[in-house]
Amino acid sequence: MLSFRFPIPADHARSIPKSRRSSFTFRSNRIDSPSFPPISVPRFQKFLAATNDVVVAEEEGREVNVREEEQLPDGLRRELMPRHVAVIMDGNVRWAQKRGLQSHAGHEAGVQSLRQLVELCGKWGIKVLTVFAFSFDNWARPQVEVGFLMSLFERVIKSELPTFEREGIRVSVIGNLSRLPEQLQKLVIEVTESTKKNSVLHFIVAVSYSGQYDIVQACKNIAHKVKDGLAEPEDVDKSMIEQELQTNCTEYPYPDLLIRTSGELRVSNFMLWQMAYTELCFFSTLWPDFGRDDFVEALRSFQQRKRRYGGRNS
Repeated sequence: MLSFRFPIPADHARSIPKSRRSSFTFRSNRIDSPSFPPISVPRFQKFLAATNDVVVAEEEGREVNVREEEQLPDGLRRELMPRHVAVIMDGNVRWAQKRGLQSHAGHEAGVQSLRQLVELCGKWGIKVLTVFAFSFDNWARPQVEVGFLMSLFERVIKSELPTFEREGIRVSVIGNLSRLPEQLQKLVIEVTESTKKNSVLHFIVAVSYSGQYDIVQACKNIAHKVKDGLAEPEDVDKSMIEQELQTNCTEYPYPDLLIRTSGELRVSNFMLWQMAYTELCFFSTLWPDFGRDDFVEALRSFQQRKRRYGGRNS
């Protein structure tokens, strides 16, 4: 499936125990006709046999791939899988500090956890994965760290663009992108355009993103429509606002499940409108250590929830 090829230096490689119990808190948020020359009979029969062999081989390969995609870990039910998973990838710097490394080592290690998560979502039939890669508020961080993150984004996107296209992964980037380096802005447009027809997984990356800004810009757009006579104040409703949010790029704009790592118990200005009925799952695990077992644990907990959306089951 997806394979990020951005290497981690050997001295920065993480060491994770084979068996590890992760600590997490699970909560529910209640605030979702050309002519052809004739072919002789013998030649035609040989050609037909060869063609059948190719078709059989392709069908066998397709069946293997389908089985791989449909295989779920024990305890998970396909009909209960979330369609949209959102992740706040927190704890990269603390991961590096615990090992006496510089902060960039944590961010590099975090890329590997993201690679695995994208792969698992594609295999297990999750339709949308949104990750909080860089908050608008993160611009206040040291300039050296911000510069490294911008460079990291660019290198990973460049190296993985062929993989996104080959594996059927659609990529969208949301946020206030005007503050990104010009070269990165051009790259975002390129990857968005070249993958827009892919349908296996919609991978949304929130960069320079603010949930509050998302709502404000939606309100401004609607205000302009009213001012220009394209809409009446009475037309403004939930649906109109949703159409102006940046998550209007996907068929499933509301996360069913939010995962946050590093032990922090807050949403940090992420998708505030969209997470009105999202199920929340908090892990004490630092993001570079977040792996397959943790993701399975979160999915199992999600599937045990009874989502009533304010109603009551009879």
